[in-house]
Amino acid sequence: MEYRLEDRAYRRRMTRRDFLWLMSAGSAVASVPLLSGCATHPVTGQQVLVGMSEADEVNVDRRYAPHQVSRDYGSIQDPALGQYASRVGSSLSSRSHRPQVPYSFNVVNANYINAYAFPGGTIAATRGILLEMQSEAEFAALMGHEIGHVNARHSAQRAGQGLLAQVAVAGVAIAAGTSDRTSSYAPLIEIAGTIGASALLASYSRENEREADSLGMEYMTRAGYSPDGMVGLMNVLVRQSSEKPGLLDTMFSSHPMSGERLESMRAAAAARAVKSAEGTLLRERYMDSTAGLRLLKPAIEEQQKGERLMSRKSFAEAEQHFSTALKAAPADYTGLCLMAKCQVAQKRYDRARQYTTLARQSNPREAQAMQLSGVANLALKDHAGAFQEFDAYERALPGDPNAAFFKAVTMEGLQNRPAAAREYQRYLSLVKSGSQANHAVSRLKAWGYAK
Repeated sequence: MEYRLEDRAYRRRMTRRDFLWLMSAGSAVASVPLLSGCATHPVTGQQVLVGMSEADEVNVDRRYAPHQVSRDYGSIQDPALGQYASRVGSSLSSRSHRPQVPYSFNVVNANYINAYAFPGGTIAATRGILLEMQSEAEFAALMGHEIGHVNARHSAQRAGQGLLAQVAVAGVAIAAGTSDRTSSYAPLIEIAGTIGASALLASYSRENEREADSLGMEYMTRAGYSPDGMVGLMNVLVRQSSEKPGLLDTMFSSHPMSGERLESMRAAAAARAVKSAEGTLLRERYMDSTAGLRLLKPAIEEQQKGERLMSRKSFAEAEQHFSTALKAAPADYTGLCLMAKCQVAQKRYDRARQYTTLARQSNPREAQAMQLSGVANLALKDHAGAFQEFDAYERALPGDPNAAFFKAVTMEGLQNRPAAAREYQRYLSLVKSGSQANHAVSRLKAWGYAK
């Protein structure tokens, strides 16, 4: 049985993950400089065509992975669980073919079911998928699979095969008015749009997936885990595909699943069980380490329901689920951000600002709430407050060109034309096309800063 998603489902997957606030078509796209050439495959020793050097992989990772982690509501606010994930991941990466890669293992606050790896070693699993697994061996299988993608340099190979090598760092896009004297900005929600780091996290091939499965099993058994953990992980995904298919859209889009993969891992697990020690599943240790997260499960399930309704633009119904979730977990950062987005969708900007304030108190260093607060303030024409939030957002998460655009908008609202012009020029140095770029150009021309 194959799990292949139609374009419609793929769009749903992107929107649930991002909930980008779009009205204009503008999104910032930064090119990744790639040079194609041959390299020795770290696992097989064969020559393969790649589009990134190993240094490029690390640089691209450092530039874009933080934006994806923030889009997934940041790293989980449970230091013990974060340290546990790092220990499990490090025990596997140290036994891999590329132990020198600067790996980073993260549990992120997103509710959908997935894990992903950037080419330079940043690996993340969502809290949604952690709730579905039942043992450390299953978690090790998941981390081992992602380490396998890094070790086999699948992203670099896809770039070498001519795949799109651009990364979208999409932010809030706000429709600009056309008047030369005044501008009106109306933040609206559009459940559609781009996904951050889309090229780097695009779908792997079946061959890539089989290789990552095999490498993941190799690394986990080297670390002493039972190979049955990989079978258990795949059984979880197959079972959830029928019980909660919407939550697996991202997983099966980026990691194509098939019955053949499951059967292959069953056979490989049986073979390894004969050749090696039994290994361990470590169910109790996993349950102890995730106990705090599992206390949030009722709230997370309500948020998942709300997110599905948001994707259908059923905002009033979604709000009910987010409200129930916040009653169960009042300080949950993800729940507060989701409620703020739901309020923006309904043009209740005062209420949105209340929830972004609570979100910032819950997780002061995470950038997404700063951006959402800036949007709410801008809609309320609190330009000074909006500038402070967008400035804080850019300092917390550098590299999103939209921050410059929004700072320009706020400076314009504050009647500080020179400062607005500087920010528009900075934006245009990074983004050359799109409705936001067109607006920036028209403003600079109208003010005499450009011809």
